Amino acid sequence: MTQDLAPQGSRGFPDRAADPTAQVIVVGLDGSPASWDAFCWAAGQATRARGSLIAVYVTSAVAPVPVPGDFAYAEQAAQEIAAELKAEAEQRAAEAGVQLTFVRELGDTVRALIRVARSANADLLVVGRSAKMLHRLVGSAGRRLASRQDAPVVVVVP
Repeated sequence: MTQDLAPQGSRGFPDRAADPTAQVIVVGLDGSPASWDAFCWAAGQATRARGSLIAVYVTSAVAPVPVPGDFAYAEQAAQEIAAELKAEAEQRAAEAGVQLTFVRELGDTVRALIRVARSANADLLVVGRSAKMLHRLVGSAGRRLASRQDAPVVVVVP
C-alpha cells in the first residue's frame, strides 16, 4: 500500500492503533545506489518488525529565477524524478510485503527527514552513506543525523 503526500504533509502516516508494537521507519531516498541500499535494509527491518516504511525524497527549495520558465522546468523535472522514485519504491516495498508511504519534501535534507520522523513518531531513521568526497570533509546527512538525538539513526554502508 502506498500513500502519496504533498510536500511537508503530516497526515496520512501509518496508524499504530492496529498494532502498537509495529515500527515506523523513515528512510531517505534520492535515487543513488546508497539510498536504495538504505531502502532495502529499512524494508527488511520493517518486515522483521511488522512495521511500515516512509520513504522521503527531499528536493531543495529553488529560489525564484528571473525567467519563470526555468523555475517551472526545474519543478517539472523534480516531479518526474519523484514519480520515478515512487514507482520503484512501490515495487520494492510490494516485493518485501511492506506498507509504504512516499513523501516528497522541500528544503534541507536533514531538517526534512527529522520533520517527517517527528510527525510520524518514527522509531528509526535510515539513510545511505554518501559517496561524495566533499561530504566526508564537511559532513554528510548521515553524520548530521547521527549527531542528533531525535530518534535512532542507521547509516547503511554498502
